[in-house]
Amino acid sequence: MKTSSPAQTAGRPPARLKPRAVAQPGTGSTYAEALGGARAETPVAFLNAMLLAYARRGISPRGLLEQAQIAPSFLKKPGNRVTALQFEQASALAMQELDDEALGWFERPLPWGSYGMLVRASLTAPTLAVALKRWCRHHNLLTRSIALQLTVQDGLASLELVELQDLGALREFCIVSVLRNALGVACWLSDSRIALAQTTLRYAAPKHQSSYRVLFEGPCSFNTDANRLQFDAGYLALPVRRDEAALQRMLERALLLTVRPYRRDRLLVEKVRQTLAQFPTETRRAEDLAHRLNLSVRTLHRQLKDEGSSLQQLKDAVRRDLAMDLLHRSNKPLKQIAAAVGFLSEKSFMRAFRGWTGKTPDDYRTQRNAPSV
Repeated sequence: MKTSSPAQTAGRPPARLKPRAVAQPGTGSTYAEALGGARAETPVAFLNAMLLAYARRGISPRGLLEQAQIAPSFLKKPGNRVTALQFEQASALAMQELDDEALGWFERPLPWGSYGMLVRASLTAPTLAVALKRWCRHHNLLTRSIALQLTVQDGLASLELVELQDLGALREFCIVSVLRNALGVACWLSDSRIALAQTTLRYAAPKHQSSYRVLFEGPCSFNTDANRLQFDAGYLALPVRRDEAALQRMLERALLLTVRPYRRDRLLVEKVRQTLAQFPTETRRAEDLAHRLNLSVRTLHRQLKDEGSSLQQLKDAVRRDLAMDLLHRSNKPLKQIAAAVGFLSEKSFMRAFRGWTGKTPDDYRTQRNAPSV
């Protein structure tokens, strides 16, 4: 799905698109029909926050609304949403006209190119862990309004945004933007989708809470003690896979880092193995496994194929290893072992085991447990 979210861009200013007639919204909550069927997901609350930054600077937002094809009356309905392309166009133009890539969030503007500088400083890091720590440290030099920090505990990495000053009416817009941008940069640097285990936010759930299923995948909680993204710490060991040439290409449309989520997850194969081993009876069906991984079945199969694997190959490998271990270490009857490794019948287990090893389970157990001479 093409999704949208507030974010920062960096590098060279994009060419300004030729304004077209402003689409007039209908009576529904979106007007995607006027834009060729594109799906509208970004709440107008974020656009209204952007316009507040214009008002504080005494600048008219007319050009921004025309370029993004948004009628002023459309912004007055809290339930309305805009498309990814509209929000990308509006954000890019606002950053140029305000000369502030932070769009008014902080105590001072961040001049054009600030976030590009942060990416470049992280580009030479050997791993994602080093790159994100640099990102946080350098971002903290840009503003005293917030602080970013990366920590690891119990196998989970946490990217936390600490509010040092009152962010006022732009609070939600700022927090969502910074966290989404950091996640997008991390995905780009590692060339991998980073699956979120959890997102926690300190503010109350907004009226457009339903949009958060697009902004942050996985569980999202409000009124918590921290603004935080959490994900498998294994991602931090991934190497940084980008160079200066790739950076120059990315900077041409840096907002796409957060508009289009990465598909490729370089940890997916290992996560599938771990889940199959931990829940062998609960993951017999692809649907159940995909649900545990917060993926659709189609996405699960596609991403495994991208990594040169398949669900059936991984199932066979995990079941084989678990069955061989149980046959070697226990005296459980075959029916119990078959059930423990995820088979519905002893007969199908025996057939599969012979295919894996060329032996029956009984023959394997006898040979493994025979005293050595």
